[in-house]
Amino acid sequence: MRQKDYWDGVAETKQFTTPFQKDVFCAYVERGSKIADIGCGYGRTLKELHELGYEDLLGFDFSKEMIKRGKAQFPYLDLRVMEEGKIPLEDESVDALILFAVLTCIARDKDQSALIGEAERVLKPGGILYINDFLLNEDERNIARYEKFKDVFESYGTFELPEGAVVRHHSEDHIFELLKPFEKKEYERLTFTTMNGNLSNGFYYIGEKKEVSCS
Repeated sequence: MRQKDYWDGVAETKQFTTPFQKDVFCAYVERGSKIADIGCGYGRTLKELHELGYEDLLGFDFSKEMIKRGKAQFPYLDLRVMEEGKIPLEDESVDALILFAVLTCIARDKDQSALIGEAERVLKPGGILYINDFLLNEDERNIARYEKFKDVFESYGTFELPEGAVVRHHSEDHIFELLKPFEKKEYERLTFTTMNGNLSNGFYYIGEKKEVSCS
């Protein structure tokens, strides 16, 4: 509930700054594809895709205030409030799924694994998973807060911001283990500016849902 309250409270003012790697995404996802953005916020990534000619777009977020803002700003987008847990889509029903700075909002390993399992469930065989997220940093400020909160959240890299949001930075080993159900197509380390204006290590990833072998 803490996370939901935080995002509802800042929905009108937060501007997300992490860049969407649209050229890479477009190389893997055709214009006629059905795309779902889980944790879409106010819909800024779907807005970019719409401007690029994608039309079959769905956005889900657990913050009703983020969805309200998105509907007001981009009334042509299909944005829906989603309860935490199961993605409200049928099995193998979408061609591509986006998780844009979503893992960073999920503190526990088991909850991240559950979300990736849901992504695998709703993607068609050969479907594309696109992720942008944050990696561990090695500066004193970040190391201090990783250490402060590691026992609280049972993972090194998870911490609470002064304003109350809980966020997580990840090791690459954890990310690759988490995404083992997918075949890695693209991965690149990047430096992002966070929503609070700080620099952080990050990455983008494109994976393909593995075809089920009948042999």
